[in-house]
Amino acid sequence: MRAHQLQDTALRYFLEVAQGGSLAAASARLHVAASAVSRQIAGLEAQLGAPLFERHARGMVLTEAGEVLARHARHARLDAERALGEIDALRGLRAGLVRLATSDAFANVLVPQLCAQFRRDHPGIGFQLQVLPTAAVSAAVRAGEADIGLCFSRAPEKDIAVAWRQGAPVLALLPPEHALAGAHGLTLAQLARQPLALPPPETTVRQMVDIACSRQGLRLEPVLVSAHAQALLHFVASGGGLSVGSEVAARHLVAVGALHALPIADPGMDLRDIEVQTLAGRSLPVAAQAFLALLRAELPATCRQ
Repeated sequence: MRAHQLQDTALRYFLEVAQGGSLAAASARLHVAASAVSRQIAGLEAQLGAPLFERHARGMVLTEAGEVLARHARHARLDAERALGEIDALRGLRAGLVRLATSDAFANVLVPQLCAQFRRDHPGIGFQLQVLPTAAVSAAVRAGEADIGLCFSRAPEKDIAVAWRQGAPVLALLPPEHALAGAHGLTLAQLARQPLALPPPETTVRQMVDIACSRQGLRLEPVLVSAHAQALLHFVASGGGLSVGSEVAARHLVAVGALHALPIADPGMDLRDIEVQTLAGRSLPVAAQAFLALLRAELPATCRQ
């Protein structure tokens, strides 16, 4: 049995429209006619005596009443998933699905390793992993599309509970044989004189670096820009230049001697954290609770600063 079978049809259709922003998007995801979705929405609006959406040419936007109902519908769906998870738990964690949303740095090595470790003890548990930009990780948790989010954070997020947090300063990453590798730390001014591989401007780490550089009148002109952490790391390991990033992203290459990591001395390079996130007020399904416990136990050991 699936969780949506425990949820009222009208609420389920309403939630799909709220998430997709149009009848057409909801129709495609539900595999039902758009007219059927529209009838369910109209029925809800008639029962509640309030419009749930503002209709625009580009799509449908929730009204204030719609926002209230959307929160209720999301929690109803999550409660249904938890009920099924608890029933599965009666069989001793022999079945279930844990839905994860992470930013790129965690998805390359750390999370797959922990999923494999978890499945050695609980082979009946499956995983669904979304790799998203940092801001989208919290959004997926908030929308109920992920049970657990793992990302970097610089500020509190609405409706998000932080199950675990640890500082994650930005580090300079360079080849072990580089002339600067013997230093105790580097400055952004030193980095600016090197060929650089950097993440794009919309990422948290790049924004931190750009703000610090702007305050000093430094201008960075990277030779490689990529949102994919592994591309940056392997460019550095191949001798193409230097980069910046997190310990957790580079840990596996540092461990085998392919990269060297150094602290950046400039102020502001420590103003972010690693966060394990869940939806505030939600009780996780049993399988997700068990994996969350593994994350909290393993992250302090693996995310060394």
